[in-house]
Amino acid sequence: MALTKHKRRYRIKKRIRKIVTGTSERPRLSVFRSNKQIYAQLVNDLDGSTLLAVSSLNKEISEQEGNKVNQAALVGKALAEKAKTAGIENVVFDRNGYLYHGRVKQLAEAAREGGLKF
Repeated sequence: MALTKHKRRYRIKKRIRKIVTGTSERPRLSVFRSNKQIYAQLVNDLDGSTLLAVSSLNKEISEQEGNKVNQAALVGKALAEKAKTAGIENVVFDRNGYLYHGRVKQLAEAAREGGLKF
């Protein structure tokens, strides 16, 4: 029997997380994509803490016009700005089992343009 979409993503996620871990010097940029929103956060896996988070629910981002791909780009830029003010330049990208395409790709590229290195 074929896997469901969620089980398939969870398997890929486990395979990625065996390799990708975040530290305080180089946190993990984790992306979560729901049907309507997109969330990104910088995580220190050694402490089990979230350093900062941005989502498309933020007031500045949700007021902008555009489709979900454009909102993902705005989330990536906002995350890069917050990370710069917190003194974070290098991160490890965790696509969280999603394909590197569409909203996930746009968020990553916008974060790179904003100054994050990964």
